[in-house]
Amino acid sequence: MINPTTTKDAENLMLQLVCRTWAPAAALAGLMLIAPRGTVAAQEFAGREKLRAHSSEFRKEVIRVTDRVYVAVGYAASNVILIRGDGGCIIIDTGSDTVEARQVRAAFGNLLDAPVRAIIYTHGHPDHTGGAAVFVGNDKPDIYSHQLLVEGPPDLVRRMRDGGDQFGMTLPDSLFINAGIQMQYGRVTPPTRDGYVPPTRTFGGAELSVTIAAVRLQLLHTPGETRENIAVWLPDARVLMTGDDFYTAFPNLYPIRGGRLRPPEPWIASLETMLALNAEYVVPGHTRPVSGAANVRAALTTYRDGIKSILDQTIEGIRRGERPDELVQHVKLPPQLADSPYLQEFYGSVAWSVRAIYADRIGWFDGNATRLFPLAERERAANIIGLAGGADQVLARARDALTTREFQWAAELADYVLATDSANVAAKRVKARALTELGERQMNANARNYYLSAAQYLSRGLPHQ
Repeated sequence: MINPTTTKDAENLMLQLVCRTWAPAAALAGLMLIAPRGTVAAQEFAGREKLRAHSSEFRKEVIRVTDRVYVAVGYAASNVILIRGDGGCIIIDTGSDTVEARQVRAAFGNLLDAPVRAIIYTHGHPDHTGGAAVFVGNDKPDIYSHQLLVEGPPDLVRRMRDGGDQFGMTLPDSLFINAGIQMQYGRVTPPTRDGYVPPTRTFGGAELSVTIAAVRLQLLHTPGETRENIAVWLPDARVLMTGDDFYTAFPNLYPIRGGRLRPPEPWIASLETMLALNAEYVVPGHTRPVSGAANVRAALTTYRDGIKSILDQTIEGIRRGERPDELVQHVKLPPQLADSPYLQEFYGSVAWSVRAIYADRIGWFDGNATRLFPLAERERAANIIGLAGGADQVLARARDALTTREFQWAAELADYVLATDSANVAAKRVKARALTELGERQMNANARNYYLSAAQYLSRGLPHQ
């Protein structure tokens, strides 16, 4: 282990980290990558190293919040919370699957020595509901959720295409870092619903007050990342469990796996509801708890203000007639929020949020008449290739772009060729290299995993050079 004591030592350490992680990336793209040196490497890969450091959020630990409340972090994709009552226990969220749930149950050990009287789903995401059967056992507990969890059709998700995967489920271990707000999802055990148990008690209003095993709880409808999200409030212990409305990363207002914008206004209102409780402890659905009334208030206030700032700036820009490509150039978190550990873009993205807010408010059309009935992608690509003097010339310029580190432009040039010839091996190689380079520079886990998964897909089955 190197302990850097000088600037030069730090640069050398960064170079070693770069070399270690670039080697598998080179194998993925089928090309030799040469690591840059010194401060250039440190600057280019600073985001990736922040993401790597962020993995400490998911170190395995059962954390005591109060005498009655414990949270298992890092054993499952989501946190599993245990509340010890009189003669019984309450479980908040259950992990992704039965494998994770058994690990959590073992980690709780003697803390979970009484029958489970109730399970509460903060929302319906599979990583929070998939391990319920393990905690149900033979105890026959009530299972609580908001009524919206069981109502209506399931969310529409874009069909998998071109090998993209925000969770990096198929990436080799050498390329995978984490999944942003969880260590992993679906990599150890493929996604399954075998351990899901449907709710037995739901409520449809703003609040449900219950007493379970002598523990008073308030279930508060707090729509945010999902419309059915509930926060669990223990008024006597002043412990607030937020579900996915708060975690140590910028909120995922738009999921690149496909889905609608998660409306910012209800999310902001839910955070204001939580702030009004004056909690002493916050236990999120992902990442580690926050203790101390002042720390809790600061964290929740920062989260609310971060969402509101991006929403307000985007709406203001729309009113000025700006298009999405223009908005993402200047809509940023103000410095005092951008520096917050709770708003780092490890999971959600400011730029993706801006584009989703735009589309949600005024639709896909950006006001440019040329785009009312645009050329088909294949036809546009053929015209561009013709202007450039043929596919070989386009690919030559794409390789030049790789050399000059213009990786986005290299990928876009390769896309022109692939739009007219989807089997073009040279174009696949260029795009895979470009996506690998882009992925290795990301702080956002979803972006990194998507880039590298797509590069892996492109490289699969290509002949060796």
